[in-house]
Amino acid sequence: MIYLLKFGASFVLPPGIFFVLLFLCSAWLWRRGEKKPAAAVAGIVFVFYLLSTSVVSDALVRGLEAEYTPPENPSGDVIVMLGGGALLDTPDVDGTGTLCASPANRLLTVVRLYRRLNIPILLSGGQVYADTGTEALIEKRVLMSLGVPENDILVEAESLNTTQNAKFSSRILKERGFARPILVTSAFHMPRAVLCFEKQGVAVTPYPTDYQANVVARSVHYSRLRPESGALSASAVALQERLRTLVTVLFE
Repeated sequence: MIYLLKFGASFVLPPGIFFVLLFLCSAWLWRRGEKKPAAAVAGIVFVFYLLSTSVVSDALVRGLEAEYTPPENPSGDVIVMLGGGALLDTPDVDGTGTLCASPANRLLTVVRLYRRLNIPILLSGGQVYADTGTEALIEKRVLMSLGVPENDILVEAESLNTTQNAKFSSRILKERGFARPILVTSAFHMPRAVLCFEKQGVAVTPYPTDYQANVVARSVHYSRLRPESGALSASAVALQERLRTLVTVLFE
């Protein structure tokens, strides 16, 4: 009963209510004899409906996340973490500015790797917009509050995208003589990140984290066919990653 209620409620709240209204609009056009516009509207709405289901979004994300697997016994001489979003003026335990969910997950993995390997950490990420935080500086503050010594933390706080993450970080790696970097970023982001570092002539050991989908697809419950804004967002992220990877291959 609980799942049935959730399924039904998803069609009276966004984004489900918009799909219902647009399907009704398509039916109205069909009854008016405007069959081609009706079919076009119905087709577009159906595609967006599918993208808003967790069945489809998980499949899209899983395809990206499956390209790399964390090594069981990672080794290297430096851990490189890529930023992924920060808030500028939100309160934190020991200062102002907080990390968004994905970079917070990445940072947790970085701390655990640091305690296992005891090697320096390079944080890469600047202030992307006027109202966002400088990612690397916030990450440094959090790492220090977790007990990582300041002299084990390197900061690259100028990059605004993944291409610049790789470009500016690679410069620091070469200047410092690091030759075996372990790259930490979200699993869905890892394929493009590795590609960007390869274009800078730097071979990395990928250590994906912040997984968004199960590694193995499970049986489909009907509740996973309900439209959800989170699933639509995840589908958009996966499609954007594919497009941005293509742009990186062709133009960067």
